Amino acid sequence: MDVHYLVRRHIQPPLQLPPLQLLPLRRRCRGGGVTLSVACCSTAASDHQERPWESYDRDIQSHASSDLARSLHLLADMQAAGMRASAAAYARLIRALARAGRALEAEALLLEMRHQGIHPDSAHYNALLEGLLARARLRLADRLLLQMADDGVPRNRRTYMLLLDAYARAGRLEDSWWVLGEMKRRGIRLDTAGYTTLVRLYRDNGMWKKATDLVMEMQEVGVRLDGKIYNGLIDTFGKYGQLADARKVFEKMRAEGIKPDIATWNALIRWHCRVGNMKRALRYFAAMQEEGMYPDPKIFITIISRLGEQGKWDELKRLFDKMRKRGFKDSGAVYAVLVDIYGQYGHFHDAHECVAALKAENLQLTPSIFCVLANAYAQQGLCEQTVSVLQLMEAEGIEPNLVMLNLLINAFSTAGRHLEALAVFQHIKDSGMSPDVVTYTTLMKAFMRVKRFEKVSEVYNEMERAGCTPDRKAREMLHDATVTMEQMGCY
Repeated sequence: MDVHYLVRRHIQPPLQLPPLQLLPLRRRCRGGGVTLSVACCSTAASDHQERPWESYDRDIQSHASSDLARSLHLLADMQAAGMRASAAAYARLIRALARAGRALEAEALLLEMRHQGIHPDSAHYNALLEGLLARARLRLADRLLLQMADDGVPRNRRTYMLLLDAYARAGRLEDSWWVLGEMKRRGIRLDTAGYTTLVRLYRDNGMWKKATDLVMEMQEVGVRLDGKIYNGLIDTFGKYGQLADARKVFEKMRAEGIKPDIATWNALIRWHCRVGNMKRALRYFAAMQEEGMYPDPKIFITIISRLGEQGKWDELKRLFDKMRKRGFKDSGAVYAVLVDIYGQYGHFHDAHECVAALKAENLQLTPSIFCVLANAYAQQGLCEQTVSVLQLMEAEGIEPNLVMLNLLINAFSTAGRHLEALAVFQHIKDSGMSPDVVTYTTLMKAFMRVKRFEKVSEVYNEMERAGCTPDRKAREMLHDATVTMEQMGCY
């Protein structure tokens, strides 16, 4: 079988995005004039009932995030009636199109605004930038920033915060420092959200001690510590094995009257599971439910895999029964399916059966649920089932994102199928997405498993050239690969 068969068959061909100078779509409007629009003709065009401008504009904005097609139809009808949408309506549409991966149409709206004499401002560029960054299309985002400068539109706090968050998530340390430097040069002070991102940056780059210094800095400048900051600190201490400090931060958080959210509990449970302290992890899991918190399916994988490794299937059954009794029906359904994937009962080895079982429970299938299922299969090295989850996700109208594709690389890596993992990696780049630290590190793991040590250093070097800062795991794999090659007499 061709090693790229699964990838070519089950993943849609990448969207070929041209440069940002686009030709707008044209259509004839009433009266013989020409107007610009990215929307197709509305089925309501034959409706001669006149609507006021406020009604059109209000409905376009209100439906942009929930029913984008309807908003675009309303825009076409509005233009056919000789009216123009407001700048706020355009901003909503541009953001919604970009978030949906429809960058071409989003930019066409920017061009349409210019032709109608509406000068796009920072809000419109930020709306498109937010969508591109959310889809990990960093190269297009860089091109948009250049276009923004050419149009004389200044970057504001929102622009820099979007960039800082995206660069931190992608592991681009140098780019993150550049953004922080630009903010300082322009006199833009970090707010609580900015400090939260900075804590995450320190966490992901092994600088956990600096995170504690950051708290003192925040207190000095009068920035309030909120739940996200505390969550970031707990996660940072947990990741580097400082669980006693993590618990102290948790107690301080509660003492100051800040209620722990799902992210707080997840961090405490995950890192205690990681060190094998299941007794305390399950205590936190029970406390979360006692406070009425809806259990996050993502944390189930950690609990199930740890207890499964220890053969404590009776404990898993008791957890499942307790969730049912507490009324967490949806979480209980996901939990039961994940237990089956991990092999205790063997009922749902097929991804289609898993999804069908969840639908039978009337559970709404969200991107998060699909990610949980894909991760469960990936950790078991069940590649075909991981691909099936992606297929089912697309069938539900949800486009796979970088997180899902990283999970697919991990599935192939765990199964020792490095060529398929490499094919998915190439697909990510061909799709216009920018691989992040997780992408590169997972691909390095794939080559380590098949003893292709020379490829490990190649991926590491490419990661650095792409602007991603290697994490501790990547550095350790590079060291191990280098030592092994030297012992083999390869340099």
